[in-house]
Amino acid sequence: MAENTDDRLRLLIERVERLEEEKKGIQDDIKDVYGEAKAVGYDAKIMRQIVRLRKMKPDDRREMDMILDTYKAALGID
Repeated sequence: MAENTDDRLRLLIERVERLEEEKKGIQDDIKDVYGEAKAVGYDAKIMRQIVRLRKMKPDDRREMDMILDTYKAALGID
């Protein structure tokens, strides 16, 4: 039984390792896209913010905007 368990553990570890490699490749691809965008004049930092906002649920985004506006008003920021 221990041998079977060891094999299972090894297979799980190998799967995680493969997925980590794929993740690194995808992260590199994303970095390249932001680099390409920057090369043609887009602001990569703003693009990252937009991507983050688009991932949010509309209600969560509205709530965040309201809180941000409240904090900005309290601090006298436009």
